[in-house]
Amino acid sequence: MKKKIKGIARDALKFILEVSASSHPKEFAGMLYETDQVITDVDVPITQSSNVSAVMDLFVVPVNTHRVGSVHSHPSGALQPSDADIRMFMSTGDYHIIVGRPYEITSWACYDRVGNIRKLDVLDVDLE
Repeated sequence: MKKKIKGIARDALKFILEVSASSHPKEFAGMLYETDQVITDVDVPITQSSNVSAVMDLFVVPVNTHRVGSVHSHPSGALQPSDADIRMFMSTGDYHIIVGRPYEITSWACYDRVGNIRKLDVLDVDLE
């Protein structure tokens, strides 16, 4: 079942950008989770990462009804999904964020499961 998401918590996006920057030049990858229709959490499963890809072991990611998609970085700064990205999108949810260098608040884009860009608002919410 598709979930309608209102946006992503600003603190969750900042976390994604910080982890992506600290992983540079290797890719970072994680799973996105929602609370009350807002993406609030990022899970970082076991990932094999290099300068050109990050592969998550999805067999060890627990099934969770709050999972809505994925996130990963493109150290090159290119925000467009590759064919491999889209194959992963199709099995991991409906919201997929790609972040790129320079890992600033404007250095990201969100896509649906087939690679179409989708609007995702950044929301100021209390995560406690």
